[in-house]
This record gives sequence, structure tokens and C-alpha cells, in this order.
Amino acid sequence: MAGLYVENISLGYEGNTVAKDISFRVSLGDYLCVIGGNGAGKSTLIKAVLGLHKPLAGVIRLGDGLRRGDFGYLPQQRDMQRDFPASACEVVLSGCINRCGLRPFYNRKEQTLARGSMEKLGIVGLSKCCYRELSGGQQQRVLLARALCAAKKILVLDEPVAGLDPAAARDMYEITADLNRGGLTVVMVSHDTATALNYASHILKMEKDAPCFFGAGGEYRARSGERKPRSEGADSV
Repeated sequence: MAGLYVENISLGYEGNTVAKDISFRVSLGDYLCVIGGNGAGKSTLIKAVLGLHKPLAGVIRLGDGLRRGDFGYLPQQRDMQRDFPASACEVVLSGCINRCGLRPFYNRKEQTLARGSMEKLGIVGLSKCCYRELSGGQQQRVLLARALCAAKKILVLDEPVAGLDPAAARDMYEITADLNRGGLTVVMVSHDTATALNYASHILKMEKDAPCFFGAGGEYRARSGERKPRSEGADSV
């Protein structure tokens, strides 16, 4: 049974359609990469899945015991957000805010969760550092740790390697793959088709004014003629 069902949805703003007839499903444990050109509606799709944007048509359903509160979200980072004047630990802790309910403080359990997320990403040493003074790769690790604090079953990433140098981008992909192998479901938007094929179990390709493709990574490679790149440590799809 799938955890997420997307059935024949159309996406747009103020009646202007940017994508239509999109259908796919995500089972818990999957690694889905959403690929496609600019303007295809990838980020809008992610917001619809998270309940932040209402589709123009179609249905998005949750199954297999999945709830909205089970999602952790790493959105695209804007330039103004890179200058946020807080410590790395404070940023990570903010991922626990939905766990607090009406309580105006973080308890010991949430502080332990935040530290554990930072340990997974190797950034405990950055805890007291000012977020805006970190490198791009370090900032993305902090934001990923924040998303992990919120993620109970599914981690949703919108262009997590945008603006990173190749080494930092490679590290981000490897970290995400490790989290998936550890049992976390991953839905990632990426422009890097070759790398997506190296890690993803499933591919959703969105193109403006063209039917979308959804299927296993191997099926996409067979149809598109693309080869899976060789990458040490990457799992087979």
C-alpha cells in the first residue's frame, strides 16, 4: 500500500495552469526524484503534496497511516534566508516547533532530537556558530538537520544542492541516500538527471506542455536511453 497517492492533478495559480494530469504514488521507503525543466511546476507540485498549495484539479491522498505531520521539508533557500542571524543549533531546533504544541519552549526530548540530527550530519561542532557565517554546504546541512527534526516518515527536498559546489552537492546526495537506506522516504526535486538516476528508486519527469513520466529508475533509463552513472557507494536502482 502506498503512503502518498497523487491522482490526475493540475497545478497553477489564479486559474493559469502550469502542469496537468500528474499521477504517481510513493510507498514508504521509496526514493522519488522529480526532474524536469524550469517552469514545469516541480516546486508547485511539492507545495501541493505538503498541503501548502491547492491543486486546480485532481486528488492528493495519504495512506498507510501517513499524516501531514510526518513530513519534513527542506525548501529552496533564498538569498535573504542565508543571512539569518541565529546559531546553527537554534535553526535546527526550530524544526521541532510542530512537536511543541502550545508549549512555548523545547523540552529535553526535542533538544536530544536536534542534537541527534546534527550528529547524523556531522555538524555538532557548528552548534554555536552563527548560521549566516557558515558556508553554503554547511548551511544546507543545518537546514537538512532542521528538516530531519520535523520528518517522521517522509523527507521532502526542493533543489537541495542548488548553488553548492560539486563536492558539497555530492555530499548532500550521499547523506540523503544514507537517510533513505536508514528507512526514511525521500522525495527530491532535482535538475541533475544523471545524479538522480544514480540514487532514486523512482523518477517523476515533468515537462511543460508534455505528458509527465512516472516509473522506476530502470524503466526511465530504458525509455530515455540514459545510462546510470557509476558512483562508488551508490545503491543500484
